Amino acid sequence: MNRKGFTLVEIMIVVAIIALLAAIAIPNLLRARLNSNESAAISALKTIATGAISFRSVNVAYPANLAALSGATPAYIDGALGAALPGTNGRGGYVFTLAGTASAFTATAQPVIFQTTGVRSFFVDESGVIRWTDANAAATVASTVLE
Repeated sequence: MNRKGFTLVEIMIVVAIIALLAAIAIPNLLRARLNSNESAAISALKTIATGAISFRSVNVAYPANLAALSGATPAYIDGALGAALPGTNGRGGYVFTLAGTASAFTATAQPVIFQTTGVRSFFVDESGVIRWTDANAAATVASTVLE
């Protein structure tokens, strides 16, 4: 018999090998995406904290919200970060909030979809220390301090 081509068994072995490689690689890619989202959220909170502290040095009070930071002239944060509010798609898988008074502010970063776009929520206040919790809480309480 002089037939050319692959047998069904050979094709099934190749498909099984590809499925095995995909089963190993896909979770690692998803974990890398979560880590990237969390790193971006931490960086954005640092930017928000720096902007709020700079805002206070000029205006004698902390900003009331993110719009005050992004709408100032010159802006203390970019408009995309100022628009990453609850009810939106966020920025980098996270939504950000800022609440400020004359003497204090709090800023939070929460995953848009908990356990999918991020597994930790982050918090910073006027001390500048970023804290996190692995709960999807609106008011993130200090569980671990990040350097």
